[in-house]
Amino acid sequence: METLASSNVTGKIVLCYAPEEAFLISPRVALRNAINRTLEAGAKGLIFAQYAINNVNNVAACNNIMPCVLVDFEIAHRIASYWDITRSPVVKVSPTMSAVGNEVLSPRVASFSSRGPSLAFSTILKPDIAAPGVNILAAVRGTYVLLSGTSMACPHVSAVTALLKSVHPGWSPAMIKSAIITTASVIDSFGMLIQAEGVPRKLADPFDFGGGHMDPNRAIDPGLVYDVDAKEYNKFFNCTLGLLDGCESYQLNLNLPSIVVPTLKDNATVSRTVTNVGPVEATYRVVVEAPAGVAVLMEPSIISFTRGGSTRATFRVTLTAKQRVQGGYSFGSITWSDGSAHSVRIPIAVRTVIQDFVSDTS
Repeated sequence: METLASSNVTGKIVLCYAPEEAFLISPRVALRNAINRTLEAGAKGLIFAQYAINNVNNVAACNNIMPCVLVDFEIAHRIASYWDITRSPVVKVSPTMSAVGNEVLSPRVASFSSRGPSLAFSTILKPDIAAPGVNILAAVRGTYVLLSGTSMACPHVSAVTALLKSVHPGWSPAMIKSAIITTASVIDSFGMLIQAEGVPRKLADPFDFGGGHMDPNRAIDPGLVYDVDAKEYNKFFNCTLGLLDGCESYQLNLNLPSIVVPTLKDNATVSRTVTNVGPVEATYRVVVEAPAGVAVLMEPSIISFTRGGSTRATFRVTLTAKQRVQGGYSFGSITWSDGSAHSVRIPIAVRTVIQDFVSDTS
């Protein structure tokens, strides 16, 4: 904002980012400063990007001053990508709309739910999954109470894991985890994309809910699974911690039901292997939702399984940065579909970078 020039923004709408270090300056103060400086520079409106927080007071700073819209960093990244590839980008700001009724949008990601990315292992997507964890009727000594938190969500996942193990006793822990993640839903009860609570209200992304909201019935019959054995985990951690040499690429290739590339400069190729646990004869075609500013090439785009043939198939994903942008994750997905009962979806999270330093940690 220190270099904001009137000649650049007069009559325009400015996209401004809150400081990443929220402990240095509160989002409310940052928003007020952004509004004041854009007004002084002659701007017509402001799009202010910040991480979602549980603080409704931030909205008040927008009222009756200038057209102002709060967005999360993922939406801001998509806006930046749009203006980067558009000769004459246009912004239209409309009045807000109120929905009145007794229906509740659910599920939603609670504002207090832990978010990704993983600071310890940046190429592993966290969280893995979302499960019911708000106002859960829980047993305590002599009575029942409503409780919220991970301690409520975890028993739901544990119970589903136990049920899946009883139905598929030969499955490994990784296969069960894969079945839960790849069949999770990203759609709420109204058929809309699941939202994440907080200010600004946002569409949930993989750093909010991993693969999505757990769907136990679909997890019983996932079609394909991503299996990992203990030796692969051991090699991954040794590589990540620098205990082995010459295995940097392995950090991206642990066979998890997700893909995270925290530093994409030009391009990166990631491989995954799926195991068929559905019909013996099956053909799957891929559907790709590419992250903003990233091109995704799948090889192959069709995988087939035949009676007497291998139950495993390996595919390669090449991710190429289309724009030179520093910092900020964008999200997408890869879905293998057999056209009927099975849609096997894994999330993608990619951060494009120009320099080796990373300016954004979430």
